[in-house]
Parts: sequence; structure tokens; C-alpha cells
Amino acid sequence: MTGRTARRRVARLTIPDQAGQPAGHSERSDLLATEEPLGIRVGGQAVSLTMRTPGDDIDLAAGYLVAEGVVRAPGDIASITLCDGTRCGHAGHDGLGNVVDVELRPGLAMAPALHRNFLTTSACGVCGKTSLADLFVEQTWDIAADPVRIPATALAAMPGALRAAQRVFASTGGLHAAAVFGPDGDLIVAREDVGRHNAVDKVVGWALRSGRLPMTGCVLLVSGRASFELVQKAVLAGFPVLAAVSAPSSLAAALAEQAGLTLVGFLRGASMNVYTVPERIPDLAGQAAGAAAG
Repeated sequence: MTGRTARRRVARLTIPDQAGQPAGHSERSDLLATEEPLGIRVGGQAVSLTMRTPGDDIDLAAGYLVAEGVVRAPGDIASITLCDGTRCGHAGHDGLGNVVDVELRPGLAMAPALHRNFLTTSACGVCGKTSLADLFVEQTWDIAADPVRIPATALAAMPGALRAAQRVFASTGGLHAAAVFGPDGDLIVAREDVGRHNAVDKVVGWALRSGRLPMTGCVLLVSGRASFELVQKAVLAGFPVLAAVSAPSSLAAALAEQAGLTLVGFLRGASMNVYTVPERIPDLAGQAAGAAAG
């Protein structure tokens, strides 16, 4: 396994602008976010090949299995190993440390339909699903019953805290991020990856292996948009709130409403859009009560 960044020589070009900046070009060294494949195997059989940023690979594999509805508790995984050329000697392993091998507890098996047959790119977390029915995974936790309340001021401060924790993004500008926050806005954990879905899987895998599922009372913040797949990952991990700095999709909002998840989008500066279950944000509840009284 290589590092999370790689250097490359680039030609930098500047064009004239109205402010009088002259044209020019130069060569320089640029730092890029690393993107490499990671194979995930269950019981020695390949189930997924995803493009990711190296690091937290065991958490990524564990989070992937949560998102597929295969595991729900740490005890569901008997062992999980990052292969390094001396372990996981299955046929086809190239010895480069890019395979995570998982053994499930006795009596727990992965359904054959969940095995992906081709590469999942860094832009797609549901590639390889063969039907609409395959997209929906049965909900494990009753997040609609989660009584947590998150002040709008706490939500508004979260993107800045996440950006401050994005060390690789700061040097490359090329990574997505996901983070867990407590109800008062305290950052608990953050992960980066070239794939939005991978960053969330790394967070969820950390939570699983730490014995913290379901993520009752916590906020999952993502640095991009809130797609259907990210809402489903949040639901399956038991988050009551998912916040995104960009827009949600229609299917994401529909799933969030059905699951009882508070979905926040366009979380930027002092403003945000709340698409579902606004009752968890006291500021909105107070305004609604005031409007009704008036």
C-alpha cells in the first residue's frame, strides 16, 4: 500500500486577465491525492473492488459490510485482515497490501447477490447492483425514535471543523470527507477519501469496530452532496441526522423521510435547508410554534 498523496510534475499556465496579470507558464511539483484499488473478500471470495485513497482500509471494508446489511455488530466479524503479501495468500492476490480479507462469525454468510462483479469507481458506491430492489437494504435501527436535538448554531459550525480536520484535502484539494459530530457540535472522528461513499464507509467502519453502532444522538456530515447511497449508509448506521454542504437528491430526501432521518443540505455559513424531520432542530421548532401562536 502506498501513501495518501503522490507528487507529480505539472506545467502551470497563467493567462492575462482584466486586472493586468501577465501571461506565463512554469513547471512545478504538485501534490495529488492517491487513488488505488482495494479488494474486499469475505471468506476468501471477492465481493467488491473499489477505488479509494489508501488508509483506514479495514474500517472501509467493515463499513462497506454494514452498508450492505451483512454485519450489524462487532461480533459479526470474526477476523478482518489487511493483506501484506505474507497473509491472505488467496489466488490472485498481488501482495501489494490492497486486499482486505474478512471472516464472518459462524452462522453468518453473505448472500451471493451481494457480490459485485466489477470495479466500483470512486464516484459510485452502488455500481454493480443489478435491480432497483437491490438498492434498498432493510433498516436495522429505529432512528425515528431518536430524541436528539441539534442547535442550528452547532450545525453551522460543523463544516469549518471538518475542513480544519481535512489534512490531505488541504494539501491536494482532491478529497471528499465525512465526519461524526456530537449533539453539541464536538468533532468525534473524520475520514477522507477520493470517493464520497468510501469516506462514509470509513467512518461507519470505525463506529462498528469501536462498538458504537447505532450512532444515536450523532450527526453525520459529508463534504459534498447527499445522494441516496449516503442517506442509506447513514440510516443503516443509526444516525438520526445527516448534513451535507451541498444538495440532496429527490430519492435521498424520500428515503430520509421514510426512515425518520433529519436531512440537512446546503449547510454553508449561517444558512441551511432542512428537508426532513425538522423537529430535531430546536430553532425551527421554536419558530414554528411562534408562527402558530401569531
